[in-house]
Amino acid sequence: MPAGGSSIREHLDALAVVDHHVHGAFVAPVPRERFELALNEASTVELPAWDSVWDTQLGFAIRARCAPLLDLDAHADPDDYWARREQLGAAEVARRLTAASGTDAWLVDVGFTEGVCSPSELAAMAGGAAHEIVRLEQVAEVAVAAGGSYAEAFRAELASRLAEPQAVGCKTIIAYRTGFVVDWSHVEDAEADGLADRWRDAGGLRVDDPRLLVFGIRCAIAAGVPLQFHVGFGDRDERLDHTNPMHLIDLLREHPDAPIALLHCYPFEREAGYLAQGFAGVHMDVGLAINYVGARSRSLIARSLELAPFRKILYSSDAYGPPELHLLGSRLWRDGTASVLEGFVADGDWSERDALRVATLIAADNARRLYRL
Repeated sequence: MPAGGSSIREHLDALAVVDHHVHGAFVAPVPRERFELALNEASTVELPAWDSVWDTQLGFAIRARCAPLLDLDAHADPDDYWARREQLGAAEVARRLTAASGTDAWLVDVGFTEGVCSPSELAAMAGGAAHEIVRLEQVAEVAVAAGGSYAEAFRAELASRLAEPQAVGCKTIIAYRTGFVVDWSHVEDAEADGLADRWRDAGGLRVDDPRLLVFGIRCAIAAGVPLQFHVGFGDRDERLDHTNPMHLIDLLREHPDAPIALLHCYPFEREAGYLAQGFAGVHMDVGLAINYVGARSRSLIARSLELAPFRKILYSSDAYGPPELHLLGSRLWRDGTASVLEGFVADGDWSERDALRVATLIAADNARRLYRL
């Protein structure tokens, strides 16, 4: 933790956060190659032999902030860090790092769970309560396999999943499947059924028809639950230029009050802030990217505090796999936010009382209101 003991920093250190978008952690041993690949968000293949994931902002952040929790000196050598991980064992590393994140509630995307612990296992290991976010594309895969009317099957499956007590919202990964440059107009049941028949005949594995994706999104909006959109930074499967949230504006104009959370947003955090200001239901975070920009996360956090109303900004880590990401999402957000707010107060632009209040809103209170926790 940076030196200094301001009341703002102490307040942020003590806050219990609500991680409104996260995945499970590795609790079983994985090869070093698998671990390091999981630290490279954009690439889906191993790096060339001459490159190293440790020579990135994220790599440096792990060595600086996670190493001491594994009984190593800050900035430990990567080989020493890995040797200590192996010595402690994957389960103990996961327990130490996730518990140190100071998370009071985990809202887990259950659409992709390969190789990681379940929501209940995460909560039991790390502390805090577990909730679930239903992924619409997974609902679509179940609906198309059901046969009969796809539209009816989709709505029934969605309603069933949302009726589970742990479910608190939905998520779409249309950003990966088609991007946001699509026709957002209403999809009739007959159109959805016809498109699903063709998708079923083709094998029904990965839904990437934009109209079927729009149908699912509109069903989620009609259900009235918070709906998360992956926005911006992600792996190379997506077209980043097609994930600018401004491409959602036709949908937002039609549903200005719909509870929508724009996830990650980098490098479109300013556009997301504009939409959060312009539409009553739009919220945003800069999770995921905070880990990957590391020491530069203060600048990203500061930009997220430009246009977006402070009651519309959320905290998330979007950690998946290495528990280092669950810890860093929290630690970098706390330290970066403290630095930014301390600057506002020192310059006389904010009162300390307001800084403490806004930090609490973003850490947990906004998410508790949005997801009715």
